[in-house]
Amino acid sequence: MSDNNGGIQRPDGKVRAIDTDYQIGQDNIALKVGPLGLDIHNRVFAISGMAIVMFVVLTLAFRESVEPFFAGLRGWLVSNLDWFFMSASNIFVLVCLALIVTPLGRVRIGGTEAKPDYSYAGWLAMLFAAGMGIGLVFFGVSEPMSHFSSSLGGITVENGVRTDWAPLNGAEGDPASAQALGMAATIYHWALHPWSIYALLALGLAIFSFNKGLPLTMRSIFYPLFGERIWGWTGHVIDILAVVATVFGLATSLGYGASQAMTGLNFLFDVPMTETTQVILILCITALALVSVVAGLDGGVKRLSEINMGMAALLLVFVIIVGPTIAILSGFFDNILSYLTYLPELSMPFGREDVNYSQGWTAFYWAWWISWSPFVGMFIARVSRGRTVREFITCVILIPSTVCVLWMTAFGGTAISQYVNDGYEAVFNAELPLKLFAMLDVMPLAEITSVVGIILVVVFFITSADSGSLVIDTIAAGGKVDAPMPQRIFWCSFAGLVAIALMLGGGLAAAQAMAVTTGLPFTLVLLLGTFSLLKGLISEPRKPAKNAKSLSTATR
Repeated sequence: MSDNNGGIQRPDGKVRAIDTDYQIGQDNIALKVGPLGLDIHNRVFAISGMAIVMFVVLTLAFRESVEPFFAGLRGWLVSNLDWFFMSASNIFVLVCLALIVTPLGRVRIGGTEAKPDYSYAGWLAMLFAAGMGIGLVFFGVSEPMSHFSSSLGGITVENGVRTDWAPLNGAEGDPASAQALGMAATIYHWALHPWSIYALLALGLAIFSFNKGLPLTMRSIFYPLFGERIWGWTGHVIDILAVVATVFGLATSLGYGASQAMTGLNFLFDVPMTETTQVILILCITALALVSVVAGLDGGVKRLSEINMGMAALLLVFVIIVGPTIAILSGFFDNILSYLTYLPELSMPFGREDVNYSQGWTAFYWAWWISWSPFVGMFIARVSRGRTVREFITCVILIPSTVCVLWMTAFGGTAISQYVNDGYEAVFNAELPLKLFAMLDVMPLAEITSVVGIILVVVFFITSADSGSLVIDTIAAGGKVDAPMPQRIFWCSFAGLVAIALMLGGGLAAAQAMAVTTGLPFTLVLLLGTFSLLKGLISEPRKPAKNAKSLSTATR
């Protein structure tokens, strides 16, 4: 049943709840400002909000010196801590795969008798749109082509240091091998590893909220390690880190989305690519996101996610049919095989010679995914009640990974085929945000499909801003999922303003630097949280396996 538990539904069936006197929202400040109500955690909201405001003000005040600073910061972090990000990500994958095959997989989120809140179609659409929507549209063509071209170019050494961007040892002068390596290097960044990061955090939030009866905030995951201290400054710091990481991770993705949408508008309609037009674009999309916020979870994010998934599926089917169909369908299985073949080498944290790829691509990606994980993880947790751990991990990792492989194979494989088989070099030579539109430009209905691509970016932008504001507000409201609407409007507007500040202060370099910077401390949080999650799962009741029940009946 539902009651006034901060908006969180009580468990159905057996659970091992945590006995604590803490009440959700007890440290909150409830205010009434005219017709508007506020219900905020006094420390988390104030400190995280002030930290982000201070960052925005300083970024805009020192625009000339900000960009080189951010570029240097990003470079230092990924070059010195690449091994740490890669090792942590490997751990997350291994833990997720273990949960699928162990008895812990029978634990059900929300209690032994809990039923799913959403159908499979609605559930998968929401988690996928929140998780990687903008990224797939931006990198679907650009990343496979980038890794293919760098692999084809081979290794370049200057003064004893590799200066090329080829993954591993490249495949100089061999287009077939370069394509296999390029696709494997791309899939490595979009399959098991990032979805394992999301899955573990989402599972921890769901179990400790829906089963253990704690607030839906990051601090709750750490109860087995810190006990009642999570209600004090130990928990405050964790939640503040989560808010800051989420804001900057979201702003990075919004920056990529705005960059590609602006590039597409310039390519199709000659819209000038000035700072002013980009600011106007971000403001317009943020305004649309606010409309989605007001519409609520079911009327806003869920509906937009389903519409966008439908449009993305249509564009995907179009590319498969009009593009090199046989090569795409056969390449899907070939690319999975290449991915599995190269995976041990690509995921090796130490002794790497391909430093530009492993640091400039992989380490940045893992820090970016981790900075996104509070946002995506909490959103997935919100919509996953009623699923078993095995069902949850399988769906959150394997199904989206498969879709990512198909997407990258269709879009990236088509672009590579245009270059190798047709001699079309526009995609090969285009800037990253333009590669998708350059690929579509020589296919039928180019103007229509390019407009669809821009719409996809915009709607993914809207769903990310909407669901991101929902997550940030939940953390900043002390775990309440029924906090007043004005707070979500505030955070949604705030995310758009941070994206604008980063764009004006240092462009994508600034956004990338902040994603890596906030991803670093949160990697430590996730590693501790993984251990705490396992402790929490071991204590949870679970239904016996079906074969065990059948065997018991037969022996009687």
